[in-house]
Amino acid sequence: MLKHILDLVELLDGPDAGGAAVASWLRAKDPCGETVVDIAGLDGPGHTDLVRVAVPGTKGRRAGGSRPTLGVIGRLGGVGSRPDRLGLVSDADGAIVALAVAAELLRMSGRGDRLPGDVLIRTHISPSSPMIPHEPAPFIDSPVDRDRLARAEVDAEMAAILSIDSTRANRIAKRDGFGITGAVKDGFILRPTPQVLDVYERVAGRPAVVLPLFTQDITPPGNGLHHINSIMQPATLSDAPVIGVPLLSPVVVAGAATGVLHEQELVTAARFVLEVAKDFTAGRLSFYEEAEFRRLVELYGSMKHLLGR
Repeated sequence: MLKHILDLVELLDGPDAGGAAVASWLRAKDPCGETVVDIAGLDGPGHTDLVRVAVPGTKGRRAGGSRPTLGVIGRLGGVGSRPDRLGLVSDADGAIVALAVAAELLRMSGRGDRLPGDVLIRTHISPSSPMIPHEPAPFIDSPVDRDRLARAEVDAEMAAILSIDSTRANRIAKRDGFGITGAVKDGFILRPTPQVLDVYERVAGRPAVVLPLFTQDITPPGNGLHHINSIMQPATLSDAPVIGVPLLSPVVVAGAATGVLHEQELVTAARFVLEVAKDFTAGRLSFYEEAEFRRLVELYGSMKHLLGR
């Protein structure tokens, strides 16, 4: 995984970074050619390349099976903010981790280690995204309409979603490494399951760091409310449970900051995502307790109105 991270840093750290080079790099890791890797250009007012990877499982929908499909979304405004900032910004973490997971799944598949279910990976690449004000530190904004981009990242096939995002520009979760959130489903913030906590602890080698979410964090962006960032935006667009995978730091770091990349932390986050993919598609891991969720709905009704749908 470390090699994938280092390769991606080299690929993405430049004004010419784009989806075509990343797609070629990924395809080279799949000698069998069974994986679908494509890019879609999105415009207005800027431009970004949406990278979509579909890694088929042995018993997934693409093979005519019924194993659940996992979605992995690398959330970010951009990998760079040129001409204001030169180099990879902190916000690039989501793309790097998601693409490293895609590369490792392709490497595994090419050697005969295929997961039971399909995995769909989505992220986008923009080396010239704008900065926007945010407290306590500025964010990188999407170069295209944020809602349009988010809708392109979410797929109806995704039975559950891991949303990866740099989450350092806050004063709430101040730790090294990465964390997790509880699953957000249909407007409810649900506790992490024992299986998710087990994966975190065995990969990170420490007790789980759980990012606190507040009600406004799971509402749609652009409503005038403060959001910790866009990590939970997929939950506003999908009925699937969404768990956030935030990259953290013990101090406030702006999304537009450069020189802050910690490769080993990205490796550990990527290994967590990979292990969740293995267990979820094999039926060994649940994102939430279904009985508790049904009881919540029975007692308190639907909370979908929080999500704008």
